[in-house]
Amino acid sequence: MAGANRTIGFPQEHLREPMARAFYSDAPELGPASHVVHKNLALLRGVGVEVGEPTFPLEVPRTPAVEAAEALVGASPFALINPGAAWPNKRWPPDRFGAVAAAIRDRFGWPSLVLWGPREEALASAVVSASTGAAVLSPPTAIVDVFGIAKAARIVISGDTGPLHIAAAVGTPVVALFGPTKAERNGPWSAADVVVARTDRCQCLYERQCRLAAPCINEIPIEEVVSAVVRRVEAHG
Repeated sequence: MAGANRTIGFPQEHLREPMARAFYSDAPELGPASHVVHKNLALLRGVGVEVGEPTFPLEVPRTPAVEAAEALVGASPFALINPGAAWPNKRWPPDRFGAVAAAIRDRFGWPSLVLWGPREEALASAVVSASTGAAVLSPPTAIVDVFGIAKAARIVISGDTGPLHIAAAVGTPVVALFGPTKAERNGPWSAADVVVARTDRCQCLYERQCRLAAPCINEIPIEEVVSAVVRRVEAHG
């Protein structure tokens, strides 16, 4: 309908919406690509382009929200915690995020800034309440603000949702918590980042709501996330 002579898309085995294949004139082989970043770059083979490792040449502005966020943590190094996600199945409990913030303060002396989006302020506030004074609530943010705040942070701890991928794109060290989605497909693209997952035992894979008593991501203990944060921070230097 767009009038293009060629429409290039994923081959059948890589599609989450199988009917989409009917609309593609070309579906190049993706080779060993498993992560969505590498898969999308591999589509360029359809027009004769080979690419290497991905880079994200972003110009990240310092917005008023970034300056407000830094003022909240006293212009000191800080961790950024993002407890929200559009899918309830991807959210780790807020009291555990609060405990991680307390552990980061005790280990590194850093405060944590808790990010929130639309309809997530109460969730973020619960993290702050559980942190024993180690975390503060971020100011309201737009997407461009999240880029700047993530870039200013020393580490980002988040489930599989937008701010996690923004942090990875701007090069901030990441600890990613995964339950109903596959980190090898949707996780941080950098091998240096740390994934803590329970996907191998998830019975509600790629479903927004868990059908069981509790989502599989709840099986991740606080101590495992704290250990992942320490490893990632110390590896980064």
